[in-house]
Amino acid sequence: MKPGLASIVAIALLGAAPVQARESLGVFDRWAAFRDPAPLRCYAISAPVRGGNNGRWRPFAAIGTWPAQRARAQVHIRLSRERRQTAQLTLSVGDRRFALAAGDADAWAPDARTDAAIIAAMRSSRSMSVEGLARDGAPFADTYALRGAATAIDAAALGCVGRPR
Repeated sequence: MKPGLASIVAIALLGAAPVQARESLGVFDRWAAFRDPAPLRCYAISAPVRGGNNGRWRPFAAIGTWPAQRARAQVHIRLSRERRQTAQLTLSVGDRRFALAAGDADAWAPDARTDAAIIAAMRSSRSMSVEGLARDGAPFADTYALRGAATAIDAAALGCVGRPR
């Protein structure tokens, strides 16, 4: 198993669905794709190559599809640290910068158009990072390798096509 792959699999296995119900759609370098049957959702997911694990949760970046909610290709990032409430989060993908909507420890694209722009940038870039200020005021950055991301995103999208809700 490649370094980091165990982290990807461990992250994907965390969650509400029983482990045996989760179906692997493939592992593509540092990214993997999975399908959960109930509720039906498919997603590509990766662990950061650089960024801390705070011990309470594992950070990840995911691109998900939830057919019942008519949500497709949504960006979700679990931060390595809780962010300062007033701090802006920025996602850098190649030479593009995106402001993210954020909760205490999670971040999303603010709308579907930004989701699409982020994914397009991911397809042509080698890495991405999310930067911000932690609750204690210290700056942090979680960095992700993007090799395999496009294939995992496509596998996740195909995993939910034509599936009953």
